Amino acid sequence: MMLPRRYLPPIPALMALEAVDRLGTASAAAGELSLTQGAISRALQGLEQQLGVPLLIRERQRLRLTPAGQDYVAEVRKALHLLASASITLRANPTGGSLNLAILPAFGMHWLAPRLARFAQSHPEVTVNLSTRLRPFDFAGTAFDAAIHYGRQDWPGVDYLKLMDEEVLAVAAPGLPPLTRATDILAQPLLQLESRPGDWGRWLAHHGAPGQRPPGMMFDQFATLTQGAIHGMGLALIPTFLIQRELAEHRLVPVFGPPVAALGSYHLVWPRAAPSRAPLRSFRDWLAAETA
Repeated sequence: MMLPRRYLPPIPALMALEAVDRLGTASAAAGELSLTQGAISRALQGLEQQLGVPLLIRERQRLRLTPAGQDYVAEVRKALHLLASASITLRANPTGGSLNLAILPAFGMHWLAPRLARFAQSHPEVTVNLSTRLRPFDFAGTAFDAAIHYGRQDWPGVDYLKLMDEEVLAVAAPGLPPLTRATDILAQPLLQLESRPGDWGRWLAHHGAPGQRPPGMMFDQFATLTQGAIHGMGLALIPTFLIQRELAEHRLVPVFGPPVAALGSYHLVWPRAAPSRAPLRSFRDWLAAETA
C-alpha cells in the first residue's frame, strides 16, 4: 500500500538535507547541487514544515542536525542510495530484472532445470527465482510473476503457454508376475499422487474397464512415489519423462500396456491483469522456442 503523500517529501529537499549534513553549510550544499543558497534554505524549511519536526540547528554560518534529524538523514541516505542504484541498474540493463516463478517440483527438476542454463546464457540480464508449489494458487496473494501449472486451461484470470502433454506409464519394481489384463492391477497394492486420485480409474477405463476407482497409498510428490515403486511398495502411474533413467537401468519396468495420455498438460501461466514485464516476455519467448 502506498503511504500518504504527506509522508513523502520531495527528493530535492531530501538531497539538500543529506548534503547539508555531510558538508555542514547551506552554501556548500548549494554548490554541490548547483542551486542557490536561498533554494537550499527554502527546501529545508519546507521539509521541516511538512514533517512537523525540527531537523536543523542554525549556528551562525553553519547548520547542524538535531538528534531526530541525524536519525532521519541516515535513513534518507539509504533511500537515496537505493534509488540511485535502481536507476543505474535500469540504464545498464533496461530489459532485465528478476522473474519469480512457481514450479512443480518434479517438472522443475526433470524438465526445466536441465534447460535453464541455456536461458541464462541467452538472457544473462534476467535472474530467475524458483519456488515450488504443488497446486494452483491466487497470484494476487503472492509475489510470483508466473507459474508452471499442470492441468487443463481452467485456471481463472490467467493466460497460458502450453509446454507439453503428458503420458503416464504403469510401472513397478522388477519381479512382479506378468499381468494378463488391466484389471489384474486390482489385486496389487497401488500407489498414487494426492493431487491425482482418479488416475488409476482413468487408466482402467482406457483399457476397457470403466467405473473403477481403486484405492491406493497416497504420496504428495512424484519423487517419493517413484521411490516407493522402486522399493517394491506397489504399482505406480508415473509420467514417462520423469522415469527415463529408472526404466533404462531396469529399476522400474512396465507392468501392462504402453504409455497412456494423461488428463492434463503442462503450461506456463501468468496473471492476465498484470503489466507485461520484460523478464517474463523473455522467458515466455524462450520457452515457446524450447517447446516448438
